[in-house]
Amino acid sequence: MDLKLLLALTCTTLVCACTPSPAADNALTNPIDDVADIIAMPVEVETTLQDSISHFYQTTAVLEAPEKAHVVARVSGMVESIHVEEGEQVSAGQVLASIDPKRYRLALNKAQAELDVIDQELARMKAIANKQLVSQEAMAKLEFKRQSALADRDLAQLELHYSQVTSPIAGVVASRKVDRGNMATAMLTELYFIVQQQQLHGIIHLPEHEIANVNVGQLAKLEVDGTATHYNAKVLRIAPVVDSNSGTLKVTLVIDNSQHNLRSGMLARAKLQFDTHHNAIIMSRSALLRQDNGYSVFVVNGDMAEIRDVTLGFNDDGQVEVLTGLAAGDQVVIRGQHQLKDQTKVDIINPVRLAASK
Repeated sequence: MDLKLLLALTCTTLVCACTPSPAADNALTNPIDDVADIIAMPVEVETTLQDSISHFYQTTAVLEAPEKAHVVARVSGMVESIHVEEGEQVSAGQVLASIDPKRYRLALNKAQAELDVIDQELARMKAIANKQLVSQEAMAKLEFKRQSALADRDLAQLELHYSQVTSPIAGVVASRKVDRGNMATAMLTELYFIVQQQQLHGIIHLPEHEIANVNVGQLAKLEVDGTATHYNAKVLRIAPVVDSNSGTLKVTLVIDNSQHNLRSGMLARAKLQFDTHHNAIIMSRSALLRQDNGYSVFVVNGDMAEIRDVTLGFNDDGQVEVLTGLAAGDQVVIRGQHQLKDQTKVDIINPVRLAASK
């Protein structure tokens, strides 16, 4: 009898334990996903604009000096003095260094003395030529001898002038190759390297399929690491042939460098402007959401966010052109859109409030 009572009580306990409570039923009918319908999600928005946007081809440019000169010694001798150092600005014709001129000054004096002797002899012969005491042949030979002596004198004078090493171009001293006391050999010893950097050339190479998109005078922009400035450039010339090894076309840009912020040999990021769309709808690229079939954005209407598919055009420097899906003045979500779904209630906050909430 006690055993039957014990079994009955056990069965009653199991049935009660398996019966769901009203609270549990309420929990099942209110999933967590419904919280987003009650709580407004904080987002940051941006208003789309109607403006111009350009399409750029981006590549790397090597900056080169349009004029450069390897200054070599024109006469041999010991370098007697150095007049300029690396980094100094020089003008065309300015003296850079001096080679010992003593030997060349003596050679000039000798050539001048020989010319003076011939001039005296020629003057004496002309004085007696009227008396028919000198043949015409002797006079002609003396005239030719004078011309040879005159050339020797001028050559000695030129060599003395070359002992003063001058810059052939205006520019900056990129490097000095010799020291005072070094021996220089004519036409072999390099003394200085001079570059002109008032303007610089940017050398880029475009794929052959982009040839139709580039023209002389076309605008470009350059960025260089270590400088916060964007530099404007123009297409100066286009190579007439395509490199058969690389399949690229050499294009030369010209950049104003009057502030001397750029240096020959630098690498720059070049953006060659191919086309411009005016009155385009523009927004920040940060608003985009990648989808399987393209891109979409969240647009805020009132206090609700709705998703819209968009078609994109040009993009430049974090801005994108929207061809379809948006109009000027639409408010698109640029932060917080990854936590949204279509028709989610949102709370628009500014960056200061967003930072404070974190």
